Amino acid sequence: MRRIGRVVTVGLLCGLVLVGSGRGAVAAGVAPAEAMARVDVNSASADELAQIPGIGPAKAQAIVQHRTERPFARPEDLREVKGIGDKLYERVKDHITVGKPARGPR
Repeated sequence: MRRIGRVVTVGLLCGLVLVGSGRGAVAAGVAPAEAMARVDVNSASADELAQIPGIGPAKAQAIVQHRTERPFARPEDLREVKGIGDKLYERVKDHITVGKPARGPR
């Protein structure tokens, strides 16, 4: 009887660890890309762009600067930004989208 109690206790503890780690992954921003909203590279602020994994403040600012001169027509155009090559693009492509360019003042 004592052995069964240990097995049940270990099973419950393992279950709690698994449930807790799942919530922690979502809270820590490690959730799958499907669960995260995509960021529009034509309208997001530099702060929003910097939240994309692999994009820091400097690259986010470079994206904003690039789109003021030439808005993005498709996600692959992100490779035109200095510092974003094929490898980084592959990391971020599931986190971005390209909407209509924001209109500037007339």
